Order: sequence, then structure tokens, then C-alpha cells
Amino acid sequence: MISLTINGQPVEVEDDATILEAAQKLHIKIPTLCHHPDQKVKANCRICVVEVKGQKTLVPACGYPVSEGMEVETHSPLVRKVRKNILELILSHHPQDCLKCSRCGTCELQDIAYDLGFHQELRYDHDVRGMGIDDSSPSILRDPSKCIACGRCEYVCSEIQTVHALTKENRSYQSVITTAYNKPLAETVCVNCGQCVQACPVGALTVHSQENMIWDIIEAGDKEVVAQVAPAVRVTLAEALDEEPGTVSTGRLVTALKRMGFNKVFDTDFTADLTIMEEGTELLTRLKEGGPLPMITSCSPGWIKFCETFYPQFLPNLSTCKSPQGMFGALLKTYYGEKEGKRPEEIYSVSIMPCTAKKFEARRPELGRNGMPDIDLVLTVQELARMIRSHGIDFKNLEETPFDEPFGLGSGAGEIFGATGGVMEAALRTVYEIVTETELADLDFQEVRGFQGIKTAVVEMNGMTVRGAVANGLGNARKLLEAVEKGDIKVDFIEIMACPGGCIGGGGNPIKNWAKMRLRLNAVYATDKSLPLRKSHLNPAVQKLYADFLGHPNSEKAHHLLHTSYQDRSYLLHN
Repeated sequence: MISLTINGQPVEVEDDATILEAAQKLHIKIPTLCHHPDQKVKANCRICVVEVKGQKTLVPACGYPVSEGMEVETHSPLVRKVRKNILELILSHHPQDCLKCSRCGTCELQDIAYDLGFHQELRYDHDVRGMGIDDSSPSILRDPSKCIACGRCEYVCSEIQTVHALTKENRSYQSVITTAYNKPLAETVCVNCGQCVQACPVGALTVHSQENMIWDIIEAGDKEVVAQVAPAVRVTLAEALDEEPGTVSTGRLVTALKRMGFNKVFDTDFTADLTIMEEGTELLTRLKEGGPLPMITSCSPGWIKFCETFYPQFLPNLSTCKSPQGMFGALLKTYYGEKEGKRPEEIYSVSIMPCTAKKFEARRPELGRNGMPDIDLVLTVQELARMIRSHGIDFKNLEETPFDEPFGLGSGAGEIFGATGGVMEAALRTVYEIVTETELADLDFQEVRGFQGIKTAVVEMNGMTVRGAVANGLGNARKLLEAVEKGDIKVDFIEIMACPGGCIGGGGNPIKNWAKMRLRLNAVYATDKSLPLRKSHLNPAVQKLYADFLGHPNSEKAHHLLHTSYQDRSYLLHN
């Protein structure tokens, strides 16, 4: 341990700690921009400079190591003066349109300006980059004029997700994070995961919003506006509306959507259960009759595009099942429409998702028929939270409303789709009982739970051994696939989620850190534990759907509506 003093207060920290970490232990707030708790130190913005006795210049607290007997001043007159000057230089290159920015109120640059008491006119010329807004991606809006070149988005894209869609261009004052050759984001290898949005401290990268479109549809009143709500949304929406992370708001979010004008609100947990029936049957068929193994789950659209782009050789291994969103969209425009006596064009299908990549998925031509999409519009948690605020709804004090029938019932197995390992665990609960015809003594598969990058599990079923692996985050997916290719790991079934932590870490959620993520994860499993129904194959609403409409899992009709195909996008690597 190292002993030092910060602002006259003694503190002991481990010998590899930084000044920033030591200050945090004393609850002293040092402003940061390029620093991110989930990333390596970059120390390039210098807003965190502090004064160290004996040093000729100020040093960056985020990257400067502590030493025995060190004396630090974090808010001396010199430090405050220099920080304000650094902030002024950043603002001279930054648009002054805070009220129109979607990050207004959640912008780290805005917070620092407020905390530093920065109210004066800029002394430097206001020189904003004139690069224009890139709205080519259905998932992510890129405004380079707001970029502060902190490098956080580039780090998560390249080092954590290993996609390398973003890169730094130019030097010093002219530095900016952009795409290779300044191409529109939609023409790059970007997989739409939105982790760059989560990492960006300002409004340079934001969710491509479609809030105004849905307001217009609701106001027009000529369509039945139907929403489906993903499992993770009920765990993160309340947090986006300033409640504690991990607060579950299932009934209240239904009430809010109804007040906003949605005609019906359904539970995507229903098609998560349906996914298990289709995917579990597909896995058993491949194990018993032969087929490409390992079979890889297809619920995460960011992962699917990553596979299509970087690992097209694994496309035959992907489950042919659509994601729960895709299955729901197909059923809304067919089964539900027939029951309600409505044509597909009279139904407006809206998905409420934690995931920016779902916006891209909704545009895939495979997810529709006769030139009409199954999913008309996707809203992320961030967008829905803004809509609830703009409608004047006091979300915290809303009453609970149940989901609508016939898609209002989901199991705990569907609920845990929101966490990494959840699809694997849900599938194992069902596959085990189908194969063994016996009830599982313990439904909790602890081996596949938690935030570890790659997890494995082996399950014995009446002489059949199923070896599973789970990866969360695309960097870990890359490691797992390369291990499979080399023969270093033998598995039958793989779950991959594009976002670290799974859907509760999706790009469309409120801005996260790992402390919040742990609370979200705990809420997912607590919700599963509290439900009376925890197995997909026992969901009576799913059983009724098969009896009345689909026939049986993997039937011809089920394949037509609930399964899909993929395309090789490796050409993006060479464009």
C-alpha cells in the first residue's frame, strides 16, 4: 500500500493506483472526459490535471501513478485556472447548441462546464468542424462537429468490440474521430451495436431517433399502433427516468405506453419463449440427425452482422430462427391480424428495445413479406424515456397495467434473455426436460451466469452430452470463434450477445457503468425467480399458438414465418 495526501487528507491505496483512483477513495471529484472506468488510460484531454508537490508541471490524475509521501492538490487556484482554459479550448471547437442536443442533461462536457462555474464568453475564435451530420445508419447518428477527440468511442469499437469502424484523423487541435476514408457509417463494417454511443461523453454519437415518427403515426389515428416490449426494457427504463438502477417497471411501462396512445402493448418474453421452442427443436434435430455444429444463437442482430462481415464461414452454424423481435413482427402481421380482422397495412408494429442494432434488423428485407416490413419502427429505451417525459407522465407514480392478450404471457426463461447467458440457460431448461422427460431439480444454470467474457457448461441428458459456450461482447465472440476454428474448444451450442453484459448493456439503454450493470443483472434474475412460470415449453399461450396456428415447432408454417436466412457481408472489409 502507498500512503499519500490529497488536499491535506491522508489516504492509502494500492501501489498501482492512479491519483484519480486515490481521490475517488476520498470522494474528491476530479473532472474527466477521455477517462472511462471500463477502458485503459488515455490521458489525452488533460481536463483532470492536478498539482503534485515537487513537479514542475501539472499532471493528469487519470494516468499518473501514486508514490509514497506524494502531496496532491486537486483544486488549487492554478489547477482551476488551467482546467477552465482547457475547457475553453474544447468549447471553442464545439457547437453551442446544447438545448437542441439529445445529450442535453446527460452530457459530460456540459456537467464539467457547470461544475467549473464556466459562464464567461469564449476568448478564442469559435471554430466548429464543418463535417456535417452522418445519418446514413438507421441505428447511430454521428455528428463530428461535436466530437472532442477523447478516443472513448474508438477504444470500445476497436479494443472491446474489435470491429474497427472508427479511427482518429488529423492531429492536435484538428483531431477528430471518424470512419475510414470518411465513409458514411452505413457503408463501413459498423455492426450497429451502439457501444460507441454508450462510450461517447457528448452528442457526437447518439441513437438515431425516431420519436417524432411515432408521434405522427399515433396522431394520425388511422392504424392500430401495437408495441412489443423486450425483456431488458423493464429493467432499464426506470433508470433512464432517474430511478435507481435495477428498478423493474413492467406494469408501469405498459401504463405509460397506453397513455401515450398505443392501442395494444405485448410482451416480447412471449416470443423469447417461442424462440426457445424453435431453436431448441432445431438444436436437437442437428444433434440427432446431423447438421452444422456448433449451432450458434441468432437473437443478437449486432452479432449477426458481425458474423456476416467477419466470419461468413460460420453462417451455416447460425440458428435459422429469427430473433424474438423478428418472430413477434411476423406474428403481428399474420396471426394477430387474422384474429383481429385487420390487414397487415392497418397494423403499425413498434418494438421497444434496449438495442440500437434492432433498428438495423427491422430494415432487413428477410423480416417482411410482400414488400411490407414486419417491424415498422424501433424505439430504444433512451427514446421512450424522452417520449414519456415529453408527454408529462409521472412515471414513478403510475399504476401497474398488465400486458395485453394474446401475447401478454412470458416465462422467467424469456425474461433472462436480457442477460448474457440467458438464452443458453432458457434453452437448457427446455431441452433437458424434453430429452429426459423429467423435471429439472434446479433451474438455475450458474455456469452460464455473470459477466465473464466466455463461459462454458456441460449438461448430460439421458446419455446425450450437450457442451455449451457463452460469449458477451464481440471481442470475446472473436476469441471463441477462433478457438472453435482451431479445435481448441469443442462445443455443440453457442450463445453470443454483441453487447458486453448482454441486452441489459445494449447501446439504446441509459448510459452504463459496471456498477449499474450488476444491479441490472440482479434485477433480471430476481424477476425470473419471482415468476410462477419459468420454462418456455410450459407457457400456455405458446402452446395455444402451436395448437391454433403453427402446428408444431419447426413445422413448415413455423419455418415460413419464424425462420430466416443470412448474407455474406465480407465485401465490406475490402471496400
